[in-house]
Amino acid sequence: MVRSLKNPKKAKRKNKGSKKEASSSVPSAPTKVWQPGVDQLEEGEELQFDPSAYNYLRGFDIGWPCLSFDIVHDSLGLVRTEFPHTVYGVAGTQAEQASWNYIGIFKLSKIRGKRRELLPKQSTGNDDDDDDDMESDSSSDEEDNEDEGGESQPILQLHKVAHQGCVNRIRSMSQKPHICATWGDTGHVQVWDFSAYLNKLAESETDVSRGATSIERHSPIIKYDGHNEEGYAIDWSPNKPGRLVSGDCKSCIHLWEPASGSWNVDTNPFLGHTASVEDLQWSPTEEDVFASCSVDGRIAIWDTRVGKSPALSVKAHDADVNVISWNRLASCMMASGSDDGTFSIRDLRFIKGDSLVAHFQYHKHPVTSIEWCPHEQSTLAVSSADNQLTIWDLSLERDEEEEAEFKTKLKEQATAPEDLPPQLLFVHQGQKDLKELHWNNQIPGMLLSTSADGFNVLMPSNIDITLPPANA
Repeated sequence: MVRSLKNPKKAKRKNKGSKKEASSSVPSAPTKVWQPGVDQLEEGEELQFDPSAYNYLRGFDIGWPCLSFDIVHDSLGLVRTEFPHTVYGVAGTQAEQASWNYIGIFKLSKIRGKRRELLPKQSTGNDDDDDDDMESDSSSDEEDNEDEGGESQPILQLHKVAHQGCVNRIRSMSQKPHICATWGDTGHVQVWDFSAYLNKLAESETDVSRGATSIERHSPIIKYDGHNEEGYAIDWSPNKPGRLVSGDCKSCIHLWEPASGSWNVDTNPFLGHTASVEDLQWSPTEEDVFASCSVDGRIAIWDTRVGKSPALSVKAHDADVNVISWNRLASCMMASGSDDGTFSIRDLRFIKGDSLVAHFQYHKHPVTSIEWCPHEQSTLAVSSADNQLTIWDLSLERDEEEEAEFKTKLKEQATAPEDLPPQLLFVHQGQKDLKELHWNNQIPGMLLSTSADGFNVLMPSNIDITLPPANA
């Protein structure tokens, strides 16, 4: 149930810290993997990320921090694997004063990255070769510095549209990406047409003004005030364009049906939860079926054709269920994240019995976002209030021979904890108060995340996406 950002302040860009040089007279100890929530930083210590762990990593902000955002589907190609990349998105702010809030419609272009080696280079014992490696490393550092402030830095373009109050949740319709729905802390759900702003961004390649100060006034297509309280749950149907569900903190869920350029909202709500509805997900295959999760610890499955009560309901966690994600590649699988830091995977084919496939207790604080990878059916990403974004592959099992071989290749350059789950692929840190993440459906391996100190765009180097052949 952790939702609001702590003490929202306008984001400030941080200068790239200088790297400390180790004395050549002191032998270097094996690198130790630092475990969040387990290891403690000593006074004066700070964590530094390993650039080789990413094919791309960049932070940006749109002014005020954002509790929610969505990646907007574009027309640049269904599956894009070559740099440079371009990303469109929408985000809603959490400003200090209600009248300062806005929806940011943004474009991040000229995203350039490169694939790096998973294992560090070994010393050859040959001074000439080692000198060449040092020169190469120095050159790479110079490239990184140039990337930080040079022409290769991505271009962020931004339009701001005024929004009454903070934006709790924002979602773009996949079939008509310029149509977006917002949940406000004022208790209103609004649907917007942002086609004019997205078209301006698409036509501009060099404007870096970012719409820095101006906030434009733009009327929504519809503003619904039938919810009795504010909410956070909202989702567009992937099967029936324009169909929407919205859920509030009073446990009510309303169905929206498109009608001649607007929407008809059923004022008779779906009822079945005993506490706040936290998240909603439409079935990836059934246009009349959706799922919900709640502070009551339950996940419910609903069928819009058979009344206003849940068709199925299961106790999913011992604490609040904050988020759910319905696997679009394996529609029988659903993931859920809880306030106690755990997340679970269920097989909906056995929902009436023992449907639990996996249960993980890795995170130390509430899970704030969870999402299946759109290109790999066994992979999902999780964000938590413990300031970690983790990526998991559920198809993996511990292989002692493979681990021993990997450690031999490392030659004791790093010491890894023994108790990490074998399904854990990647841990991303560096953001405070993480709130939401999304995979990019059109750029395999790319994720975006939002937190109290801005956005990150990341492409982990060890996330290998296997794409089907073009003629499949």
